[in-house]
Amino acid sequence: MTKKLDRREFLEKSSKLACASALSLCAPTVFAKKTPTVRVLGTHVTLQEELRKQAMKDLGINLVFSPGGSAEVLQRASSNPASFDLYEQWSDSINILWSAEAIQGIEIDRLKYWNEVNPLTKTGKISPTAKYGKGDAPYKLLYVQKDNTLSSQKSNFISFMPYVHNVDSFGYNTNIIKPGVEYQTESWGWLLDDKYKGKVGIVNAPTIGIFDVALAAEAQGLMKFDDLGNMTTSEIDQLFRILNEKKKAGHFAGFWSSVPQSIDFMVKKRVVIESMFSPGVSGARGLGIPVQYAAPKEGYRAWHGVMCLSSKTSGHVKDAAYEYMNWWLSGYPGAFIARQGYYISNPERSRDLLPNDEWKYWYEGAEAVRDFKGTDGRVSVKAGEIRNGGSYIKRFSNIAVWNTVMDNYDYSLDKWYEFLNS
Repeated sequence: MTKKLDRREFLEKSSKLACASALSLCAPTVFAKKTPTVRVLGTHVTLQEELRKQAMKDLGINLVFSPGGSAEVLQRASSNPASFDLYEQWSDSINILWSAEAIQGIEIDRLKYWNEVNPLTKTGKISPTAKYGKGDAPYKLLYVQKDNTLSSQKSNFISFMPYVHNVDSFGYNTNIIKPGVEYQTESWGWLLDDKYKGKVGIVNAPTIGIFDVALAAEAQGLMKFDDLGNMTTSEIDQLFRILNEKKKAGHFAGFWSSVPQSIDFMVKKRVVIESMFSPGVSGARGLGIPVQYAAPKEGYRAWHGVMCLSSKTSGHVKDAAYEYMNWWLSGYPGAFIARQGYYISNPERSRDLLPNDEWKYWYEGAEAVRDFKGTDGRVSVKAGEIRNGGSYIKRFSNIAVWNTVMDNYDYSLDKWYEFLNS
């Protein structure tokens, strides 16, 4: 309120000064509208310079991107909502942000393309035969209820705008590891296989990495979970006993915190197999490392991007934030991120912005008829390749677990950092 009053007083005084010498003949005075600045906090996955420049050009607003590691930005957002206007990360952060009152509900009526958003986040399934997947499937956290809880029950407000999403697994260097068969021989268990001792990397994100190693432990037959998406404390204890023994034996080569770091691990031969995100795979391939992105027989670990509005954002900045959210579903961003292997919630709007052969490769699982470049301008797909895991529908029909904040999150968090520091 203070800023509005100050600005009004300033305009009144300026107008009087401008008119004083002309008395009643004072001409109208035009004042330039200040360009709003929207501060976006998130990860390197979506906070890319090309997207920032294009959005500013299209919208006529200023954008300040603050990318960081997933654990880092979540801690910052949940503890200091005044430090950002929009938050871009993954759905496993929603429960933490909502309970911390760091984000506010988003008005569906202000989302221009809401009716185009596909069923994945609205119902939990991309197709009738798809698996829901264990854990916090995003549709469970989407709608804001009158009692301020989150659920799948439709309402006029949502906790996040669904946009970028993908299924994750692990990448491996096919110069070292013989290529497996998707959905048949490729297995999460490879991450804990003694054959790759000393050359294994894991993502350093407690709500993500824990599922990679849990899937690996179960695939190796080292333990069994009643509910992988909501582990008990005794299951967490057993899992970390296994992991600590592996770490003491020198099994892990490192724990990465950002996509660029995961690329560096692979390019410098620090690892031959590791947790990876799609841009990491594309980036490593563009630098000459033949990384295959596995389609594990146990199913993928899935994630969904969330764009959240800070609880402290209001006024003209809030208006600009809605413009930016709508821009993300307007076509160009979806086509851009397709080239790093990501999907958008209303893909049909981006279809015409991609050459047909690229669309068929990324979304339909067709063979690449020529070399395709990634978002970094380097060749990431070579002619003759077929995307491991197949089409968009097939990949999202095989979800083992979603990135999740479990009931025992705090306990698992302590165990995770004990493991890292041991």
